[in-house]
Amino acid sequence: MWKKLHYMDYVLFIPYLILSGIGVVMVYSSSSYVAAQNGTTPTGYLIKQLIWVVLGLIITLFCMNLKIDYFKKTKILGLLGFAMLLVLVGLRLVGKSINGAAGWITFGPISIQPAEFCKFYLIIYLAAIIAQREDVLGVARFRELGPQLVMLFAMLLLIFVQPDLGGATINLAIAAVILFASGIPYFIGVGTFLGAVGAFEWILVPIVSRLPQSAFANSYQLRRFLGFLNPFKTASGAGTQLVNSYYAISNGGLTGVGIGNSLQKRGYLPEPNTDFIMSITAEELGLIGILIVMGLLLVMVMRIIYIGVRSHHAFNALVCYGVAAYLTIQAFINVGGIVGLIPITGVTFPFMSYGGSSMMVLTLSLGLVLNISALEKIERANTVRQAG
Repeated sequence: MWKKLHYMDYVLFIPYLILSGIGVVMVYSSSSYVAAQNGTTPTGYLIKQLIWVVLGLIITLFCMNLKIDYFKKTKILGLLGFAMLLVLVGLRLVGKSINGAAGWITFGPISIQPAEFCKFYLIIYLAAIIAQREDVLGVARFRELGPQLVMLFAMLLLIFVQPDLGGATINLAIAAVILFASGIPYFIGVGTFLGAVGAFEWILVPIVSRLPQSAFANSYQLRRFLGFLNPFKTASGAGTQLVNSYYAISNGGLTGVGIGNSLQKRGYLPEPNTDFIMSITAEELGLIGILIVMGLLLVMVMRIIYIGVRSHHAFNALVCYGVAAYLTIQAFINVGGIVGLIPITGVTFPFMSYGGSSMMVLTLSLGLVLNISALEKIERANTVRQAG
């Protein structure tokens, strides 16, 4: 079972290990004040994150060595999708609300976010059902996938109404990339995208910007949106997160103030070990540290795309494109939020932020890509052996 370890893609695996290591250090540094506020030990978050990282590494290696056929069984995937829809519906009734979103299931000290697992599910389900229809092209393929797409968009809607705009956006981007890569006509995708952007820019933004701040008093997500529109005018209210993120980035400069020396993590920035871990990283490690982190993730994304491009199997290629989209969009939404390019949506940074659900899904996705890479290497080696 473990013979695939001999075909490990170290160009992908080593950056993952380094990112996870940097993440452990930054979670420990950024969570010290949060731990003091919660009355826990300073090493509490460190130990939990170490457990998640080690468990994630085990998941990565296990997933890498599974038979790839396990991920292609569309009947089983369909039943899993139905079960996931039921879970998402149930969240509206009994889900634990964190930061205004009822998207968590708690089991004692452990909290699970089902929307995170939807990302991995979308990747393998779309790749599997499209790969089975390789002979159907263009508009015909898009129409043939109608029933499956209805279920997937129902899933996205349930994530959106939690409300979890960041999770819904990432899942939608994953689905869009896989559909584009499968041969969907570009005029369908581009038209839908431009329509969504136009609705956001010309309808939603003007309406929200004209509402009084009091209208956002009972909505965590809308307050974040208002803070994005006018951060300094609302610095004492909705804009405090973004303004303090600016201060953290400014304090860090080129080389940072040093690990453990952040000022903004001391009660100024909420969620410094999750949503705003890159702000704290910028403050403590500076621009150089941020470029290293972003560079490592870029290497991973480019390597995943390269594996997909070289693949001779539709399922393998589509999985790689979906995982690459997952990492790219999640990183963009996180960093875009802390620098004010887009509204803050509570999305974590891949492999860096504290959290178990995110780490589990990221490592599942990485393990599957490493599995595909190993299979492609084995296939090429067998081809060369037979030719010789």
